[in-house]
Amino acid sequence: MKVLIVGSGGREHALAWKIAQSPQLTKLFVAPGNAGIAKLGECVNIKADDISGLLAFAKENEIDLTIVGPEAPLVAGIVDQFEAAGLAIFGPNQKAAQMEGSKIFAKELMAEAKVPTAGFKIFTDVNEAKTYIIEQEPPIVIKADGLAAGKGVVLAASVEEGIQAVNQMISEQAFGEAGRRVVIEKHLEGSELSVLILTDGESVLPLASSQDHKRANDNDRGPNTGGMGAYSPCPLVNDQNLEEIVKSTGESIIKKLAEKGIVYRGILYVGLMLTDKGPHVLEYNVRFGDPETQAVLPRLKTDLLDILHQIAKGKLTTQSLEWDERPCVTVVMASGGYPGSYQKGFPVNGLEEAAQASDVVVFHAGTASLENGQIVTSGGRVLAVSALGETLKAARDAAYQAVQKISFKGAFYRGDIAHRALQSDVSMKNS
Repeated sequence: MKVLIVGSGGREHALAWKIAQSPQLTKLFVAPGNAGIAKLGECVNIKADDISGLLAFAKENEIDLTIVGPEAPLVAGIVDQFEAAGLAIFGPNQKAAQMEGSKIFAKELMAEAKVPTAGFKIFTDVNEAKTYIIEQEPPIVIKADGLAAGKGVVLAASVEEGIQAVNQMISEQAFGEAGRRVVIEKHLEGSELSVLILTDGESVLPLASSQDHKRANDNDRGPNTGGMGAYSPCPLVNDQNLEEIVKSTGESIIKKLAEKGIVYRGILYVGLMLTDKGPHVLEYNVRFGDPETQAVLPRLKTDLLDILHQIAKGKLTTQSLEWDERPCVTVVMASGGYPGSYQKGFPVNGLEEAAQASDVVVFHAGTASLENGQIVTSGGRVLAVSALGETLKAARDAAYQAVQKISFKGAFYRGDIAHRALQSDVSMKNS
């Protein structure tokens, strides 16, 4: 099977790494890819949002399956165009992709499907939004309606921060059209959980649980990012809890979409907060999570390519997945200044030494390769270092040992990935 993966980040490297292990694969292309992905398949110089260019390439090279990594081409309708041309592609169509493309669409659908989520109000007028914020008790959450590269969510600790956020989104158009409408939500307290659900629109097949770390700095401080690390599985839920969560927050939404004539095929990412009143949905994404994918896929033993092809063809026949019982911890190494402005082009050293350890994989996220073979930084999140271990602590130790072998100017990373899980393990053992 000839496969094309669309995207260039750590998630796409993890997908390419896993797809490359499939006995069904004959040739792997990735557009545009990165320096790490280039070692697994052929990188093609076509941007992820160049749908016409991707479509022409897929036709010319007789691609059997295209797998879409990032959300932007899905929201722009890449699946609709490929399917209209008779090509198999994994991911939801444009209508279904509104689950991530519009937070307002998702919140209103949650209300219809009675999915537990934070109370919310929608605003297009900046003065009305400010008036509402003044009446609230912080902290509050302010979200741009559309896609904002993972940066359109602000947790305002004060009224002043809230007003500043809506000014930036609505008045200053910091996110362009994406911020013309905003959602203001009540802040939920608890522990976060990520659940990824494979679906053909009827059947569902959940992946292993994971937990992301969104804040830039240790102890969950600093600005929100695309994700600074993750681990799998999450010990805060058992198999029964996970099954209940999938039914109440995943299957219910897929069913509600079907009632509206929207068949959701692909993967549905459910971001949850485990509150003292039960799990509440924070967000839905319409693609594999990043960096959760880098923590989940190293544990998956089942052939992923076969499953994604089933879904693209419209019928998910696989009913269960085989997992490595060992936990996996992923630590993201980022460029100084991220998620704000940062510099690029710094040499990355120590990659080979880090990858020599058994059960360690270094996924490239924002890297490029110079003509002399030197790998340099080219993005905010540069690498995602994943390690398996017999215990969560062993996996965490292995990941950080690998991280410490890698260096580039301005590099930073959180030093407390999986700390909440390790603390909960200790508290459970002492109880």
